[in-house]
Amino acid sequence: MDQINRSYVLEVLDMLLKTPSPSGYTHQIMAKVKAETEKLGYTMELTNKGCGIITIPGKRSDYTIGLSAHVDTLGAMVRSIKDNGRLRLTPVGGYMMAAIENEYCQVHTRQGLSYEGTILTTKPSVHVYSDARDHKRVEENMEVRLDELAFSREDVHKLGIGTGDFVSFDPRVRIQENGYIKSRHLDDKASVAALFGLLELLKNECIEPACTIKLIITTYEEVGHGASYIPGDIDELVAVDMGAMGEDLTCTEQDVSICAKDSSGPYDYAMTTHLIRLAEHAGIRHAVDIYPHYGSDASAALRGGSNIRAALIGPGVHASHGMERTHVDAIAGTAALLLQYILHPAAPASESVRPENPVSPV
Repeated sequence: MDQINRSYVLEVLDMLLKTPSPSGYTHQIMAKVKAETEKLGYTMELTNKGCGIITIPGKRSDYTIGLSAHVDTLGAMVRSIKDNGRLRLTPVGGYMMAAIENEYCQVHTRQGLSYEGTILTTKPSVHVYSDARDHKRVEENMEVRLDELAFSREDVHKLGIGTGDFVSFDPRVRIQENGYIKSRHLDDKASVAALFGLLELLKNECIEPACTIKLIITTYEEVGHGASYIPGDIDELVAVDMGAMGEDLTCTEQDVSICAKDSSGPYDYAMTTHLIRLAEHAGIRHAVDIYPHYGSDASAALRGGSNIRAALIGPGVHASHGMERTHVDAIAGTAALLLQYILHPAAPASESVRPENPVSPV
């Protein structure tokens, strides 16, 4: 884990978090990801729907491992413009409306302009509305108050704002000296930063993976189809996405989460077992959990018909889809476990032993 350049990881993470990228509005962040990739001496191809693929040759060219993480985040779009100049929202991604109440935001127009505003309920003051506290936090009761002289539908139209414009939330990034990072959208920008920490290490130390590696940066994960297409030469996919915390889960903000099962079903037995054993062997803090309300890029790839094996790991994140928090230990640990995996992958399915005698780490 000490091999991972934490300063570099945090620098990349800060850049990612401060770049608006709700699902469907990711062109700006992908341009930055591409530039960062090229700074490290790699190239990134773009798919038709805007996902990025970075290929790293390995010792074996006849077997390919995919590592995916997503830069798209939760957000919203303008559903309609009200007579009073306020904007009604429609959510992008799945979150509680209460989680975005009183949040600062930006409205991004099709002309390339951005306007600031605040997301409020339609009854935002206890001094005015007797039922303000009990007012349901649901879509129809939320609106954006623009920081502009806009008091009618016509005023808003003059600004160039229209239905279908994207709305991004202020991430409120805080990277603290004790290693804690709190921000919106750590899901999944913390994992993308982990992938760049891995890339930087491979380049600087001239490390050759055991087989071909394809890093896939997806742009529609929060709406369910991020990795629904992956290159056909990928044999197995490790989705790198945040680990949830709470209730009967054992993951903490300093752990690498290894997910055994989510809403799409159990992940590959041999891959998951191998990842657990690699983490144990390398002394990487980790937790094995089950997430019944969760889906990943690997879920999308499997549902899309990809003939792959799949696993899911990522840094532990508290309060997912809200005001999230993680720790640099979890991000560096994720990169370290990925390094172990690409150097010592699980045996291909054609070579795997029976489940009662799974593959042991090298």
